[in-house]
Amino acid sequence: MKPSKTVSNAMQEITFTRRATVIGGLQIGVGVLLAGRMAYISVAENEHYKLLSESNRVNLTLVPPRRGWLIDRNGKPIANNKTDFRVDIIPDRLRDKEKTIATLAELLSLDPEELERIDKELHQATSFQPVQVATGLDWEDYAAVSVRLPDLPGVSPRQGFSRTYPSGAAIGHLVGYLGIASAEEYKENPNPILITPGYKIGKDGLEKVFEDRLQGEAGAKRVEVTARGKIVRELNTRPDVPGKPLQLTLDIDLQEYAARRLGPESGSVVVLDCHTGDILTMTSMPSFDPNSFSDGIGVSEYGMLREDDHVPLLDKSLKSLFPPGSTVKPMVALAFLEAGLDPNESVNCNGGLRVGSRRFRCWNRGGHGRVDMAKGIYQSCDVYFYHFAQKIGINPIALMANRLGMGQKYPLPVLSQFYGTVPDPEWLRRKHKREWQAFDTVNASIGQGYVLANPTQLAVMTARIATGNKIMPRIVMNDKKPVMETLNLDPEHLAYVHNAMSDVVNGPGTAGRARLPIPNVQLAGKTGTAQVVNLDFGRGGNDVAWKYRDHGLFICFAPIDNPRYAASVVIQHGGGSGAAYPVARDVLTFLYDRQKAMESLTRLESSWGGNIQQRMDKKMAAYRAKKNLEKAAAETQEQADSETGAGE
Repeated sequence: MKPSKTVSNAMQEITFTRRATVIGGLQIGVGVLLAGRMAYISVAENEHYKLLSESNRVNLTLVPPRRGWLIDRNGKPIANNKTDFRVDIIPDRLRDKEKTIATLAELLSLDPEELERIDKELHQATSFQPVQVATGLDWEDYAAVSVRLPDLPGVSPRQGFSRTYPSGAAIGHLVGYLGIASAEEYKENPNPILITPGYKIGKDGLEKVFEDRLQGEAGAKRVEVTARGKIVRELNTRPDVPGKPLQLTLDIDLQEYAARRLGPESGSVVVLDCHTGDILTMTSMPSFDPNSFSDGIGVSEYGMLREDDHVPLLDKSLKSLFPPGSTVKPMVALAFLEAGLDPNESVNCNGGLRVGSRRFRCWNRGGHGRVDMAKGIYQSCDVYFYHFAQKIGINPIALMANRLGMGQKYPLPVLSQFYGTVPDPEWLRRKHKREWQAFDTVNASIGQGYVLANPTQLAVMTARIATGNKIMPRIVMNDKKPVMETLNLDPEHLAYVHNAMSDVVNGPGTAGRARLPIPNVQLAGKTGTAQVVNLDFGRGGNDVAWKYRDHGLFICFAPIDNPRYAASVVIQHGGGSGAAYPVARDVLTFLYDRQKAMESLTRLESSWGGNIQQRMDKKMAAYRAKKNLEKAAAETQEQADSETGAGE
């Protein structure tokens, strides 16, 4: 057995001293490091932590600027701002989504559809993007949410301004609407104001085109807050700079009247000032209420708009193309005159004309008898134009159409416009890889076949026929009066066509009911009926399904002796021109005698079931009822299928 080693007291003391020295050195080292770190933080990093401390104490908030107004030619508001109480949710600050939404639903009495929208938008939103809970709140609801903020992290109640459109759906397509900036928009323009709760940008129409002008500059507010975010006091504020107003050429009263006068029809009314080219109204109905879109449109309302066969989401004044039908006959007549055709030269109309192997019918199956150019216009005889278009050829007609603004894209501040087709042999070879035939000329001469135009182009064509000047439409007011360029049309040719268009309304023509009830003011016009289906299918009137009915068109100008206003009316599937010219008559009457025009409208709206908003509310209620029935039926069927499966 090996003897154990004896440790003396001296050895123990040396070992202890060495350990104590090492531990003491380590302690001193740690102390030096801590002291150095503290010195670094307190001296070198002083400014950094001072700023962090200040940011915990002081909250800097951007103040969304008030958006510039849109006003009409007389200074009346088209789009303005109102004081608004609102509540938003900031997704990246939200802790318990279900509990928070349930609390807000109770406080703000949110319906199931609103809750569905909020949940969907929270799912789609990025962390920074605020999701609107409710807007347009009264003070009691706003205060009820504000006092519960400590229990609702991520909820942001705000007081500010919201966009409002007094004319509602009457102006929807033209002005567009506002919405919260998307992730893509923020990526393109990482401006902090875009992620400020309640801030919205132009999403469509003039609101989007003139975003830079209308948006203004954000203000800022510094407030002292507690650790829980409660405001102690306001330190200082930099006011916002409101956006600049934009004055439009519209007469908003006329715009509203035209929209209401279209009633339940699908169509457009465009009225131009022949002296300046100012667009006085550019109405497209049915439409959407931009207030609904800007406030956050509900699922049911959007579904109703999307499923409507009258397509209320489409701007028919600029983006719908129609065969112009017989409204092109005054233009074609000018082409004939310039090509040297004697207006007294005539043709016998017996109800149709054979071209090649096919017989092209006149709208009057019984025929018009002997027809010269004037009668061809005021009686709208198709055979006259079939016959002489083949003699003159398509090229002079196409050149005149382009000269009068057909097939042209106008310099308007809009996101898009469709500018139709003025066909000629070169276009046909390029587009359809075939040669031009006689039947193509015949179809084009009465505004059918490949000829397409939007209602604004028809109004411009009418203004140019009325004045002989190159009228260019404009929508934004400025102090500079446009200089009118002449089209170099023979004054005698224009006078002849004007007289024939006067006879359409005031003589033996096709639109006697379009006469204005205004003393000493006469209207000149031209009716048009554009086929949707072949006449062999049916007459295209109200006896067939809506989508198969002919389009009804009417162009006009007044007064005849000194044209001031030019207009076009297009009624989609209206069953013929009889649906269009009464609208034009009343709209033009409004420009001369508002009381008389309103009396006529009041009678009509009582038979239609109310004004625009009242009819939309009824339609919305019917749509929701239908969807609820479909949902209940689907749930019943699902339950029945489940029980059947369980039984098996």
